[in-house]
Amino acid sequence: MITAIVFIEAEVSSISETAEQIAEIPGVSEVYSVTGDLDLIAMVRVRSHEDLAEVVPDRINKVPGVLSTHTQIAFRALSKHDLEDAFSIGLD
Repeated sequence: MITAIVFIEAEVSSISETAEQIAEIPGVSEVYSVTGDLDLIAMVRVRSHEDLAEVVPDRINKVPGVLSTHTQIAFRALSKHDLEDAFSIGLD
């Protein structure tokens, strides 16, 4: 499974509508409205790079209101439990 984090700049007047349309795209598991330089962050989970190529440039980028995207691909997922174990020094 490939997990990608897609940073999205959207037209300010249609952020909610844009987010709703992106959330309906197969492969998009979540869409967050965020503060800062970006407007939305979409979590994409697909089986292959070919699927990712269909979701981001062929679907997300074509949603009305999307101005630009920047995609990051995750190497691995770590849960809170995994992170606590990784930084533990063995003291209970």
